[in-house]
Amino acid sequence: MLELYTILLAASPIVELRGAIPMAVGFFHFWWGKALLLSLIGNILPVFPLLWFWENLSQKISETSPLMNRFFHWLFSRTRRKFQGKWKRWGKAALTLFVALPLPFTGAWTGTIAAFLFGIEKREAFLLISGGVLIAGIIVTILTLGGIKLF
Repeated sequence: MLELYTILLAASPIVELRGAIPMAVGFFHFWWGKALLLSLIGNILPVFPLLWFWENLSQKISETSPLMNRFFHWLFSRTRRKFQGKWKRWGKAALTLFVALPLPFTGAWTGTIAAFLFGIEKREAFLLISGGVLIAGIIVTILTLGGIKLF
C-alpha cells in the first residue's frame, strides 16, 4: 500500500518525485532504489496524458470563446518570444534540463506545458521529459541520502 502511495505522490502536481523520494526513504523506510524506481514510475505516468490534455483543453476553450482564443494566442506568442534565445542556445536539451532541476515548478507537469507551448512533438517531448525526470530522481535521491532536506 505504501508503494502505491509513493507512486501517487510522485504523479501529483507540485510534489512529484521531489517529495515522493524523501517520503519513501524517510517515512516509509524504503531502500533508496525502490523509492527511486517507484517515484520515477509515478512521475512519468501522467506525462503522455498531460501532453494530450493541454492541447485538447486549449483547443476546446479557443473554439468556444473568441476572448480566450486571443488570450491563448497572446500567451503562446509571448512565451515563445520570451524564451526563444534560451531555446535556440540549448535546443531540445533545454526541456530535459528544465525538468531535471529539482526546484519548485520545474518538474514533469510544468515540462508538459512547456513542450506544448513550444510545439514539441508528443513522443519526443515524452522522451525529453522522461530524461529530465530520471536526472531529477537521481539528484533528489543523492540529496535525500545525504540528509539534505528538500522541503
